[in-house]
Amino acid sequence: MEEESKQQMSMPLIGDDAPKFKAKTTMGEINFPEDYKGKWVILFSHPADFTPVCTTEFMTFASMQKEFKDLNCELIGLSIDSIYAHIAWLRTIKEKIEYKGMKNVEIMFPVIEDLKMDVSKKFGMVQPNASTTQAVRAVFLIDPKAKVRAVLYYPLSNGRNMQEIKRLLVAMQKSDKEQIATPANWQPGDDVIIPPPGSCGMAKERMEKKEEGKYCLDWFMCFRKEK
Repeated sequence: MEEESKQQMSMPLIGDDAPKFKAKTTMGEINFPEDYKGKWVILFSHPADFTPVCTTEFMTFASMQKEFKDLNCELIGLSIDSIYAHIAWLRTIKEKIEYKGMKNVEIMFPVIEDLKMDVSKKFGMVQPNASTTQAVRAVFLIDPKAKVRAVLYYPLSNGRNMQEIKRLLVAMQKSDKEQIATPANWQPGDDVIIPPPGSCGMAKERMEKKEEGKYCLDWFMCFRKEK
């Protein structure tokens, strides 16, 4: 029992390699990360098909799929349900559900069948002291090198904010490309933080030297203007 609990709790941390897996999905078999080389991936789990919160999430993700693709990012869903349950649920979403102006929504990203919980346990999506027949509402953002870059967990009662997930993806991509950091509540187009100086001399120089397009609140806290 203790060993099973440890297995359920095991999860990759930020900076770890994302676990490899092969899985049957609504779009055919996938081999991760081989099938996603050079791409960002958002792997997200949901507790069960035919549940209202999950339905709103899937419809919202589907409506934003092109936005994520434009950011070189693919979506992969997962729950501990059969492929037939997935298909029936996705057909119901397309044929019967209208939500916030979204209707006839077709889910065009793969949804993993994980009846044996193989993938869920590799990613720590099945929590101890909870039902072993449900995966938690988790999100893993994985970079093109198959490294875990962010992990988000949500309670069963509350849906995810897809715009925040997209904002985080954009922020991480910008940080990787430009070697900057983003401050609290950052939105694309806002000023960004430049790395702090690594020596006393550099700190002094930074405060004395005025560079166009940059400003400092103190020696360790400097920004680059984006507008």
